[in-house]
Amino acid sequence: MSDSALQNRSILLIVGGGIAAYKCLELIRRLRDKGVRVRVILTEAGAQFVTPLSVGTLTGEPVFQSLFDLTREAEIGHIELSRDADLLVVAPATADLMAKMANGLAGDLATTTLLATDKPVLIAPAMNVRMWAHRATQRNLERLMADGIEIVGPNEGPMACNEYGPGRMAESAEILAAIEQHFSENAFKGELPLKGIKALVTSGPTHEPIDPVRYLANRSSGKQGYAIATALARLGAETVLVSGPTNLSPPPGVTVKNVETAREMLAACEASLPVDVAVCAAAVADWRVDIDATQKIKKEPGASTPELRLVENPDILATISHLTTNRPSLVVGFAAETEKVIEHAVAKRARKGCDWIVANDVSPETGVMGGELNTVHLITRDGQEDWPLLPKQAVAERLARRILAHFTDRDKNA
Repeated sequence: MSDSALQNRSILLIVGGGIAAYKCLELIRRLRDKGVRVRVILTEAGAQFVTPLSVGTLTGEPVFQSLFDLTREAEIGHIELSRDADLLVVAPATADLMAKMANGLAGDLATTTLLATDKPVLIAPAMNVRMWAHRATQRNLERLMADGIEIVGPNEGPMACNEYGPGRMAESAEILAAIEQHFSENAFKGELPLKGIKALVTSGPTHEPIDPVRYLANRSSGKQGYAIATALARLGAETVLVSGPTNLSPPPGVTVKNVETAREMLAACEASLPVDVAVCAAAVADWRVDIDATQKIKKEPGASTPELRLVENPDILATISHLTTNRPSLVVGFAAETEKVIEHAVAKRARKGCDWIVANDVSPETGVMGGELNTVHLITRDGQEDWPLLPKQAVAERLARRILAHFTDRDKNA
């Protein structure tokens, strides 16, 4: 995106209270260098970490702190602030600020402005790792995302409190990139950035029948795959979702093909080709019973335990990755591991022949299988990206944006 696309944009930056507030000074400088007008609301807690003088010097604007500034409120200042900017950015977005935003509280200038705005909002969360992982914070994050709030970060790493994990605020360059991405996605004059791209997503478990009432399966809920299909469709991709059995509602704007077994899923995928991108997020059963009984296997008194002979199911990811015709230009697989996550994922990408692998730890203690959160690592031929603990919808949004960047770069180099 060219600097001219940011030229004359107006951003209202709300600085929350946290040690990461110092990064906002660099963010202001970077935005000003690109011709962006930046006005700042400095919360009472934020002023404990950066001063109004330093902020005002960098913005060249008055710094707003009090809801009851009589001069400004005579002109309904918080209403003007809330609607005069092209984008509102909250950084650091503390756990307290996120909770107030999620629940519509308005007790100071920052929260009143956020509640009164009709403009898009981007937040950069920052907090202690345990605060970030807390159910209340994740619940608030999901509500904010459902309300259309955009999110950048947090990152994983060492913190000022001497703990390590997700919760570090994104760096100023990352926040700037997210701001540029926001304006890029909204610069299509009604067209969506992935319009013209065809996407195939697989999701959910497969059920491999033993007899008419029993089957082999796994604990996959399908939530991550459904979220990915939703995110791609929102960006304009013509999306087909091939789903194993789940209890989820069909995503809006997505064509859903429901299947039961791995063989049915492969057939549905092949019938959906050609596509530009395939995301194989389904937890396909590796094995099935060689011959499933036509009648229920009865447990008879004194009878021996029935023996089940297992045979290997088709490998959908490898099949799509090794197609000689109709191979998608981008094939993304998932690696659900319980140990040596990165090592196994790197080996799987090479073995399957796909372009990217999204690896995650699905050990029982993580609660990923069937849960709402996920921590993933994106493995590509260029290396490894470690993403923080996020709701599955946020993982999907980030992956969709990564896919968008792939096709944008491809088109530039064509």
